[in-house]
Amino acid sequence: MFDIVIMNGILIDPENLTRMIGNVGIMNGKIAVITKDEIHGVQQFDASGRIVCPGFIDIHGHIDRDDYCGELSLRQGITTTVGGNCGASPLDINAFFLAQEQHGFIINQAEMIGHSMSLREAVGAADPLQPATPEQLAQMEYLVEKAFDEGACGLSLGLAYAPGSSNDEVMRLSQLAARYGRIVAVDTRMITSSDMYSLVEAISISRQTGARIQVSHLVYQYGTGMMDEALAVINRARSQGMDIRFDSGMYTQWATHIGAVLFDEDYMDVNGWKLEDILVITGKYNGRRLTMDIYRELRANAPHTAVVVFTGIEEEIYMALNHPYAMPSTDTGAYDPGEGHPQIAGSFPRYFRKMVVERYELNLMEAVRKATLLPAETLGFNSKGRLREGMDADIVVFDIHGINDKADFGLPDASPEGIDYVFINGKLALAKGQLMDTRAGKAIRCTKPVYDYQI
Repeated sequence: MFDIVIMNGILIDPENLTRMIGNVGIMNGKIAVITKDEIHGVQQFDASGRIVCPGFIDIHGHIDRDDYCGELSLRQGITTTVGGNCGASPLDINAFFLAQEQHGFIINQAEMIGHSMSLREAVGAADPLQPATPEQLAQMEYLVEKAFDEGACGLSLGLAYAPGSSNDEVMRLSQLAARYGRIVAVDTRMITSSDMYSLVEAISISRQTGARIQVSHLVYQYGTGMMDEALAVINRARSQGMDIRFDSGMYTQWATHIGAVLFDEDYMDVNGWKLEDILVITGKYNGRRLTMDIYRELRANAPHTAVVVFTGIEEEIYMALNHPYAMPSTDTGAYDPGEGHPQIAGSFPRYFRKMVVERYELNLMEAVRKATLLPAETLGFNSKGRLREGMDADIVVFDIHGINDKADFGLPDASPEGIDYVFINGKLALAKGQLMDTRAGKAIRCTKPVYDYQI
């Protein structure tokens, strides 16, 4: 008798690229058996006609233990999130993990250590337009090693938020990531919306240090008519032996805080961004387009207010996510109910709906692989992203024909359709839209180098 049995599902195995009708038995938080034979459990769930696959891994998020944000990810079928992206993370990684180990969380969490805001601020390099001093850099190196020793899964560079960061900063910290076998996630240092040098810079990190690179939200960076060129740059680097991967969401409109250097008037002019193309998504002006008065008020008095820039070319989303080393992501963050970007609630259902059901861009097997096994391999999560005996029982059951995102601007946290059940570490976390166990998620400490996959 198993703890849980999922019966009669269409089982998708992204490792062996196979599918079959069968049953999954779960015991003590692990997948105990996968079989066509009849089995029984204390709890039994009929998955007839439904896809049963590993839980989705969101390789680029900003949940960082925010409960509501975690809930919105769970409702999408996400069982593991990777936080600390874009150069912003908790500084005390050990304390972050201890809190989850003691109290649990709604989904599993891994965490990066962020350079461009967190580390620089911690050592006094507060001016985003100025490089760190040698003494400050030495302090950052110590903090990065400490974070890696405590289980951070990578280093994140938010170079767009600290464009004054020196080459020395970037390379020396990335050398540590290479030595520890951890990924370097790069929010590239774009000066303009047509700046391809920023991607070349990200690749040069790998060339000079040997670090593995994950370019963050590629469409937000290069989805403005440059995607062909961006993919060509990535492919050339991979052909030369560098391990370059990337994540990307399902939207062209991107969000960040109004106080960022990106929204200095000079940057706005260079990029041709008009105030009326920028939507406020938090605070008292939520839902309103910027005017000069609102822009100046928020920049001066509420710089953490989130805004969305309406830009980009939709077709370049699909072009990017067709790449064999592209992974879907949410770029989600902590918002109050009714606030935010629809990516916080709709990204993964939209990915399967658009890429598989409506546009036939990917077959189901490849779409599942990109959302599960590929991020697990990239980060060294050796017991996740796989549907096989002995793996963590992180499983999503969904209707491939009924899966659909419902979130939109103005209704950013609307729950998707088509996600039947989500199991996390062998516990039922979501059932037909109802939250069940809200503390099933575990902390994921990365403590070993990741060298065991093919470039």
